[in-house]
Amino acid sequence: MKAVVFEKFGETPTIQTVPDPEPALGGVVIKVEATGLCRSDWHGWMGHDDGIRLPHVPGHELAGVVVAAGRQVTRWKTGERVTVPFAVGCGRCFECSSGNHQVCEHQTQPGFTAWGSFAEFVAIDHADTNLVRLPDEMEFATAASLGCRFVTSFRAIVDQGRVTPGEWVAVHGCGGVGLSAIMIASAMGANVIAIDLTDEKLDFASKIGAVATINAAKTPNVVKAVKQITNGGAHMSMDALGHSTTSFNSIANLRRRGRHVQVGLMLGDHARPQIPMDKVIAFELEIRGSHGMQAHRYQAMMEMIRTGKLKPELLVGKKISLEEAPAALMAMGGFEGIGIGVVTRF
Repeated sequence: MKAVVFEKFGETPTIQTVPDPEPALGGVVIKVEATGLCRSDWHGWMGHDDGIRLPHVPGHELAGVVVAAGRQVTRWKTGERVTVPFAVGCGRCFECSSGNHQVCEHQTQPGFTAWGSFAEFVAIDHADTNLVRLPDEMEFATAASLGCRFVTSFRAIVDQGRVTPGEWVAVHGCGGVGLSAIMIASAMGANVIAIDLTDEKLDFASKIGAVATINAAKTPNVVKAVKQITNGGAHMSMDALGHSTTSFNSIANLRRRGRHVQVGLMLGDHARPQIPMDKVIAFELEIRGSHGMQAHRYQAMMEMIRTGKLKPELLVGKKISLEEAPAALMAMGGFEGIGIGVVTRF
């Protein structure tokens, strides 16, 4: 099969011909029809993830068709259209038994712990636990865009953030994660403030549900601006970027008993950010992480998509070929453009 391969961290990936994957006893092989471009893949290419072994094939946001299944697989057969969470649960540990596959003690992650989906085919373990059936009407590009950013935002807003109608929600960063969160929080009936450095992204955020915007590049005090708009602070706030400044602001702009959810990855120099712990104590603030979403939770999101309350297809940006993926991957060290880039031609 053709695949994007890097043999050293930080060096240009190349298109290579590598052996086709084989399914594990409980796993499947998926013919990749679409795979998203995510900044997490850039972090992996840069060497920020200690689970990667070289040479490596990146890619973790995928959708496609089952072409082979291990003999222990009971729920899936060849020809079925599927997607999969980026955190693949083992289905047997304590966390999986309690329904929390997204923090499985023995999880695998395509594109990180194993070769990923920047390829014609990808192997996925524990298929009966992790595969998600796609509606016939959903395009593969849209399904691939769900795989990391959209589902992570859904869980962050709905399950971790516990957003309810009428609440104020601040979203710091309007990349793929942030725009997904804005759409989802708005669909849940919240009043959303979008915060970013560019007017172009903020204008798009307004089109998909934000009721107010803040350009952080032009606003001296983002925390003060959020508190003024909300008359006291956000009920729930998310750092969708993964930066010391946005993480601090997201916590500091909360009202009393507010809820911060950290979604943007905090790596490198940002791994140990400053936290206004005095406010956390005095205001009884909550700080939570959000790491993907379990396969069994997809159904609620899919129903909101089916009924038109969520429209993830609006967030799909540039569609490119596998040959264009190496350059696109390397470029993700900068801020994303509008929309989620997807590889759709293999």
